[in-house]
Amino acid sequence: MKPLFKWGAAGVAVLVVAGAALWASQRGSKVQVSPVVRTGIVQSVVATGRLNAPARMDIGSEVTATVLEVKVREGDRVKAGDLLVRLSDAEARAALHQARAALVEARGRATQQATVSAPVASQAVVQAEATFKAAERDFERTRDLVAKGFFSQQKLDDAQRLLDTARSALESARVQSASNQASGIEPAMAASRVAQAEAAVEVATARLARLQITSPVDAVVLARNVEPGSMAQPGRTLLALAAQGNTRIDAAVDEKHLRLLTPGMAAQAVADAFPGQRFDAKLYYVSPAVDPQRGTVDVRLEVPKPPAFLKPDMTVSVELLAGSKKDALVLPSSSVRDADREKPWVLALQEGRAVRVPVRLGLRGIGSVEILEGLKEGDEAIPQTEKALPGDRVRRGPTLAPEKGMEVPSFISR
Repeated sequence: MKPLFKWGAAGVAVLVVAGAALWASQRGSKVQVSPVVRTGIVQSVVATGRLNAPARMDIGSEVTATVLEVKVREGDRVKAGDLLVRLSDAEARAALHQARAALVEARGRATQQATVSAPVASQAVVQAEATFKAAERDFERTRDLVAKGFFSQQKLDDAQRLLDTARSALESARVQSASNQASGIEPAMAASRVAQAEAAVEVATARLARLQITSPVDAVVLARNVEPGSMAQPGRTLLALAAQGNTRIDAAVDEKHLRLLTPGMAAQAVADAFPGQRFDAKLYYVSPAVDPQRGTVDVRLEVPKPPAFLKPDMTVSVELLAGSKKDALVLPSSSVRDADREKPWVLALQEGRAVRVPVRLGLRGIGSVEILEGLKEGDEAIPQTEKALPGDRVRRGPTLAPEKGMEVPSFISR
């Protein structure tokens, strides 16, 4: 009888276990769930870049000359027009003095022509006219006397010669006077000599200026590659400058975020060297092309009020705000399936079953996504980590704590 009793107890135990399994299968397996909550969400694009000046320039010499003096060092701030480097200029200065002296002479000759030569030429015409009239009267008188037999033919020939000479002298004086008038050739030539002398002064001045290298803009000296006594040559960089102005950030953003980038987007940046000091920035340029090697698009952001600690080429992290809401229906990203495809969906827990529910998504934050259509506040979704399939019987297991609502950054509200 004892063996039969033991066998009967074991059979009862098997039946109990089988019944429990059947009961559990009818209720479904436990799954984690994520509730849809109403909270704030911020969608941002994060990138890494470097600080840059509005313009960087290499300063060199246009001529070969010995460096006499270098006025600046690394880190100095200079104004537009400040002297940076002075080259050997003794010969150029002498040439400038010579050109200026030639200009003084040319202007003096022009003044002399206008105040002396022109009046003298006019008076020469008056004198020539008087001489011609006297010779003309003498010729007529001599001709009459020769006709009456008082003088020989020789006397008439002499009078004729004097008349021709007077006429020639008058014509010459008139031509000389005309050339000295304001519209004549002499003033034009004098003005031309003055212009040539002025051009020579400008050339000499330009040559001297090339030996005095100045800053083209307000800038900061980044590098000094020259010392007094060295030889400056065309093509050799003497100084490197960074133009002062609105500091900019050059960054590269993953091309998948291209649709989110629009000029004027607010942003915040932080330098790796000063991680606790954030500063405002604003997107103003998006490259029209994508880098095929890196799969990124280049962007530029302006920094309206750059902190004093910023320096060119610093590495910075940038967060660009693509959108924000203070009151949105939010679900963890892990609970949304096919989020990057045309028809995203979630596996919702409804009346003990896993049900496929299509949804329309809005903003996407870090680890969360906004639900625009398909679910309401309090609905529960099954994360992708669970093995449940649409139509399976399931029951609520652990609830994933919803993420804390995200406040809209202060730099957005300003």
